[in-house]
Amino acid sequence: MRNQLEVFYPKNHQASKKKVPAIIFFHGGGWVGGTRGAHRYLCDYFAKRGLVAITASYRVPVKRKVASDKRMGVTDAKSVIRWVKKNADKLGIDPNRIIAGGDSAGGHISLLAALNTKGLNDPTDSKNIDTSIVAYIGYNPAFTELDKEDPEVHVIEHLKKDFPPSLILFGDQDPWLKGWNQTHKKLTQMGVKNVELKIAKNEGHAFWIYQPWSDILLIESDKFLAKLGLIEGEPTLKMPQTGEKMISATE
Repeated sequence: MRNQLEVFYPKNHQASKKKVPAIIFFHGGGWVGGTRGAHRYLCDYFAKRGLVAITASYRVPVKRKVASDKRMGVTDAKSVIRWVKKNADKLGIDPNRIIAGGDSAGGHISLLAALNTKGLNDPTDSKNIDTSIVAYIGYNPAFTELDKEDPEVHVIEHLKKDFPPSLILFGDQDPWLKGWNQTHKKLTQMGVKNVELKIAKNEGHAFWIYQPWSDILLIESDKFLAKLGLIEGEPTLKMPQTGEKMISATE
C-alpha cells in the first residue's frame, strides 16, 4: 500500500487478546494538500478512550487538477480501509467495527470510499475485502453539486438505504454546508434516519481546528460513538465554561 498511516493504540493494548473498534481519519486540504498530522490530536484522544485510532495520508498532486485528484483520493481511502481490515489481527481490531471519517476533503473521500463499492479501486487491492464501515463522522465534509460531472466522486450518486450511522458537524457560516444539506435531503427522501447533524453558530469552515471547538467536536464524537456501543463511558474532556456548544439541527 502506497499510503502512510500513523496508528495510535490504547494503553496496554494486546492485539492477540482483545479486538477493539478502530477509527480512521482522513485529513482535509482541498484534495491537493494537507497532512495526516492534522488528526493526531483526535487519534491520541480516541486511543486513550479504547479505540485503535489511525490518521492516514493519501496522494496529493504536484499540480492542481481537482477532478482527477478526488478520484485518486477515494481510491487511496479505499486502500487504507482494506489494509486495516486485512491487518485486523495484527492491529488488534474488529474488522466489522471500523469507523471512518475526516474533515473537508477527507470527509468527502472517506464517505465515498465506503459507499462507492464498484468503482475507483486500486487494481492491486484484494476485492475480497470490502470497504464498508460501521459508522461515519464528518467534520465539515466537502460535498458539491459540481461533482455531478463525475458520478464516481459525486456522493449523492452513491447514497443507499443502509447508509451507516453518521455524525455531521458544521459551522453555520460554512459555504460547504449547502452541499451537505442537498445530500441530507436525498437521504431523508430515501428514508434514512440515522444521521445526526450538529451546528456551531457563527462559525465557518474548519472552525474545529481551534480551541475550544477541537475539544467540543471530540466530546460530540465520543457521545455519538458511545450511543452506538463503540466506545465506553463518558467523554474525558469537559465542555468549556465560556459557553460554546454544538446545536442539533432539529432544535
